[in-house]
Formats: sequence, structure tokens, C-alpha cells
Amino acid sequence: MRLKSLSATAVAAALIVCPALAVAQTAPPPAADTAPPAAAPAPPSPALPTIPKVDGGANIYATLKSSGQFTLLVKALDETGLAPYLQSYPNFTFFAPTDAAFNALPPDVLAKLMAPNDTAANQLQQILKYHLITVPVDSTKIRGAKGPVPTVENTPVTIDGSNPDDLKVNDADIIQADVRTTNGGVINVIDKVLIPSDSPYAAAQPAPSPTPPAPSSGG
Repeated sequence: MRLKSLSATAVAAALIVCPALAVAQTAPPPAADTAPPAAAPAPPSPALPTIPKVDGGANIYATLKSSGQFTLLVKALDETGLAPYLQSYPNFTFFAPTDAAFNALPPDVLAKLMAPNDTAANQLQQILKYHLITVPVDSTKIRGAKGPVPTVENTPVTIDGSNPDDLKVNDADIIQADVRTTNGGVINVIDKVLIPSDSPYAAAQPAPSPTPPAPSSGG
């Protein structure tokens, strides 16, 4: 297979994070005989999926492979020729979708991406590069920030740490942050596959959960 490799310019890409801007507004003081309205309780955050703890290894690729929770991702890295980069280059960040994240893609999309041909491999490689950043981005850089970060694919992802209890990249939740490797790499485990806007699969949505049958009415 003839695949595109990482560009040299991508390795030199700088981290760009746009901090959130807060605008304070002063409300007029309440009248002396008027009690301030009670603040509505904040809705509870949805529970994030749980996974067994991922332990850091020698490099990003070795860590993913030894975990056992990223078999589809490891296969994709092998098929697209990206595995050696995640073994050799230090200080990269990889947003790593779990097997459950890949299996949440529509079945036809997953089958096309994993097909053994050059077209599928190039499209899959483009998607995987969109998960890769050439500098360390751990939770300390995400928490409290919101904005674009350039990727090796050249389309930025958007990190969102405005809720310290639910760090996000695009619409994916980071379900385990800061898995550190010996060579300085960082893995942030995510619950969705990120797809860049210039991918032919940009409109792909996770497969819907099966709807239970409606109970039959008596009589």
C-alpha cells in the first residue's frame, strides 16, 4: 500500500489553544423588601463510560497494544503505516478511541474504513492523523481552556475544559486523561472516533442503540 506519511511541517506544529473568555455583568441590587430569586440547581452531568485503567508503556503504540482495549485502533495503525511514528517520535499526544468507540460507528462506515485496499487505508489514515498532536497536551492544558488545537491532519480539533469534570475534544468525552509513556507521549482515551470535516465520512454518526419493542396492549 502506498500511504501518505506524516509531514515534517506537522511535527513542528505549535499548540494553539484559545482560552475561554468570561464577561462579568453587574446586576442591580435587589430592592430592600425583595428577596433574591433562588438559583436553579445545575443539572447533573451524565455519567461517563468506564474502562479498565490504561497504564503507560514505552511509547504510545506499545501502550495501546498492551492495554487490550484498542484492538481496532491498533489494527488501523498497522494498516495505515502510522504505528512506527507512534513508536519512535517522543512527546506526541494521541486521542485514542476505544474498541467501543469504533464499534459505535455505523457498521457500513466501519467496514469501508477497515477494507483491505489503498483507498480505505488512506481515508483511515486521514482520520487517525486527526487524533494526533505533535506536542504534549495533558489535562492541565485542557482544563479551563476552550479552543482549537492543530493536528497532524492539518484540521484542528476543539478542546473544551470549561467543565473540569467532563473534559472534551470535539463532541467526544475524555474518559481517561494523562496516560503517560516513557518517551514523553500522552494518551487521552476518548469515547468517540473523531472525523475531520474534510473526510468523506464527516457526516458519519454513531450507530443508534437498538430500540426495545413497545409492550403489546392487552385485550
